[in-house]
Amino acid sequence: MKALLAQLVRFGAVGAVGFLVDVSVFNILRITVFSPENLHEGPVVAKVISTVVAIAVNWVGNRYWTFGPHRRPQALREGIEFAVVSVGGMFIGLACLWLSHYVLGYTSLLADNISSNVIGLAIGTAFRFWLYRTWVFRPARNSSAPSRTTEGAVLPAGFTPAHRIQAVAPIDDGAVGND
Repeated sequence: MKALLAQLVRFGAVGAVGFLVDVSVFNILRITVFSPENLHEGPVVAKVISTVVAIAVNWVGNRYWTFGPHRRPQALREGIEFAVVSVGGMFIGLACLWLSHYVLGYTSLLADNISSNVIGLAIGTAFRFWLYRTWVFRPARNSSAPSRTTEGAVLPAGFTPAHRIQAVAPIDDGAVGND
């Protein structure tokens, strides 16, 4: 429980940095080049860009600090999985923004921030933490972390010791009496 709490605190700290990046980039883009006056879909485009930048910041923080002991040597695969989960979280925030801005008609800068950076972020954060912890950085997936085989022995993931591999002798039908 103590380890989970420490991990949650680190995740929160990394998330806070990512949040500052996300909100800053979103607001700068939302009030300048991607304002609704310049581009009808501007708030959504600004949110996509700000979230992608925040995902990159969060990747580094979570890989090397929050889930550092559980990161795998396959950084590319882990990065792709991290991106998939992060994009899923981004879609949650985008859905909240789209619903608020285009369906409910709340089009002010404050409303866009509340829908995407408060409501969407809260739901998306829970979604991301759960999948980062249970899929992307799951300790049992780490090649140096132990995993259970079907026989119950604890082995490194993907490792089958040589003494467990059994050679199969060729069958000699002539040796068995078929009389």
